[in-house]
Amino acid sequence: MDSQTKQILRDLADRYETADFINGDPSWFMHQVEGRRNQETIGFIASVLSYGRRDIFMPKVNALLENCNGEPYQWVRDGKYKDIIPDNTACFYRLYNNKMMLALLNGVQQMIVDYGSIGEYVKHETPSHNALDALKAIAVYFQQRNIKGMVPAPLSSAAKRPCMFLRWMVRDASPVDIGVWADFIDKRTLYIPLDTHVLQEAHSLGLVSGKTAGWGTVAKLTDAMREVFPDDPAKGDFALFGYGVNKDNG
Repeated sequence: MDSQTKQILRDLADRYETADFINGDPSWFMHQVEGRRNQETIGFIASVLSYGRRDIFMPKVNALLENCNGEPYQWVRDGKYKDIIPDNTACFYRLYNNKMMLALLNGVQQMIVDYGSIGEYVKHETPSHNALDALKAIAVYFQQRNIKGMVPAPLSSAAKRPCMFLRWMVRDASPVDIGVWADFIDKRTLYIPLDTHVLQEAHSLGLVSGKTAGWGTVAKLTDAMREVFPDDPAKGDFALFGYGVNKDNG
């Protein structure tokens, strides 16, 4: 990567990683509650539902947030979500039906009961302090409970939403990401959350050549960002977002 592209990416990241970024972004939900366990819980739920159109999934997450009265951790631990999500196959959101959503939240509830919190589970299962191992541990937990598709695994998929969730949890000193797991996951090991839009911008900048949003492309793009942000490659997510905004407005 040439020095001019590196400087463009640094400038864009600095310009767009601001508190204003939160507005309309799913990271907003973590900033509406207090305490690490509450932030982890609503952040995880928001990440699972963060696909498709924001104007549709954001109200879905917000309805859950309003129902829990700002205490998502206790709400899940106590099983209060069962009061508003019926045990049937009616659609909850897009590919997820009510039964699937209940299974997911039952899994989170069990994790909280057994380990104390989502973070404590990840900490227990990731002695390596490596983001890839954390992503695997989260995916395996739900796979073992026959919860498929809602928490994609790395290596076999781009795992965009889990990578985004880890970015939120691990990156510290950010007005957007809350960094509550910074003490046990090394942010230098984070991966870029890759979707079609991010892939398109990465192509425009010549950062990747692959056309498929798979794990191989995630790894290559993250390596490219590590050239620019060696101690914090996921910061490049803000740069690619900013590049797209500037291009669209240019």
